[in-house]
Amino acid sequence: MTPMTPRWFMRDVPLLILVATIWAFGIGVGVMAARVRRRNVNPAWLVPKERFERFLWLIWVPVIIAQNVLPALAIRRRHPLLAVPEVALLHPALSSLRWAASICAVFCFLVTVECWARMGENWRIGVVPHQRSDLVTGGLYARIRHPIYAFNALLMLCAAVIVPTIPMMTVAVLHVILLILKARNEERFLLEEYGERYAEYCRRTGRFFPRLLSRNS
Repeated sequence: MTPMTPRWFMRDVPLLILVATIWAFGIGVGVMAARVRRRNVNPAWLVPKERFERFLWLIWVPVIIAQNVLPALAIRRRHPLLAVPEVALLHPALSSLRWAASICAVFCFLVTVECWARMGENWRIGVVPHQRSDLVTGGLYARIRHPIYAFNALLMLCAAVIVPTIPMMTVAVLHVILLILKARNEERFLLEEYGERYAEYCRRTGRFFPRLLSRNS
C-alpha cells in the first residue's frame, strides 16, 4: 500500500462492494423503467398510477435515497451515527460476517438481474390499472411470487450487517416493510386481473419463500 492510498480502501472492501451493488441495483431499475417507457403507451413511470402505491412512494423515495447515500457516507467514517463501528471492522467474527454479507449482496443483485430479464416488457415499477401484461410464472417465479422483492429485502438486510448503524438499520427495516405492503397490494390487483388463474398460482407458490406444500395438499 502506497502512502497516498486511503486506509479505508484497503480495510473495508465489503463496504465498497455494498456501495457498488446498491448503485448497480438503482441503475438496473432505471434501465428497466426506461425500457418499459419506450415500449408501452401508458406505463407506470417514476410515479405509480395506483393511489395506494402513490402513498407508499411518498415514503419510499426518501428511503431509497437514504439507502444509496448512507453506505457511501460511511466510507469516510467521520460522524458516529454514519460511521461503521470500529468493532465491526476489527472483530474477526463480525468482519467475516460483513464479508459474507457483501458476497450475499452481490448474489442478490445477480439473481434480480435474471428476474428482470425473465420479466422483460412485463416489468413495471408499480401497478398500472387497465393495462394487462403477461403473468410470468417461470424460473424463480414458479416457486416465489415476488423474487425481486425477496432478494431486495435480503440485500437490505445485508446492508444493515455491513453498515450496522442506527440510520442504516432503520432504512433497511422501513424498506422491507414497504416491500411487504407493495407485494400485498400487487397481489390484490393481480387477483382482480387474472381471477382464478392467479389464485391457483398463489396456492402453489410462496410470497417471498418457496412453499413446501401447496394449499391444495
